[in-house]
Amino acid sequence: MLTPIPLLIIPLAIYNIIAFLTPGVAWTSGLAEIAMMSGVRWTLTVSDVFLALCLFVLLFEVMKATRISSRSIVDHILSLLLFVCALIEFLMVPQAGTSPFALLVAIMLLDVIIGFSVSIRVAQRDVALTAAPDQ
Repeated sequence: MLTPIPLLIIPLAIYNIIAFLTPGVAWTSGLAEIAMMSGVRWTLTVSDVFLALCLFVLLFEVMKATRISSRSIVDHILSLLLFVCALIEFLMVPQAGTSPFALLVAIMLLDVIIGFSVSIRVAQRDVALTAAPDQ
């Protein structure tokens, strides 16, 4: 069961744990190297894995936006509040002033826009306006 709690709170919590509890970890440090068929070595960094997780969570947020229930309104409001809190953190907290966090905030903004857009589109299907017959 998908709850009205925004799932993007998970990457936000992970970012804050990494940024505040392990300040020595650099977002550009490599986690793994993968040899590509072209001969190039692709280095996965901490920020690459983090952003992939964010996009994966965004997929589930978009799927949540397609459901029709009264809880979806609560979900949209909480997603908007989460975006505002993350934006304030980005602007005010020095540890949040990084590119991965800026992209997380952008993903949260996309979640808000997509959520409201999908809900409006679903609501338009339910409302049928017809012209009044001439009398």
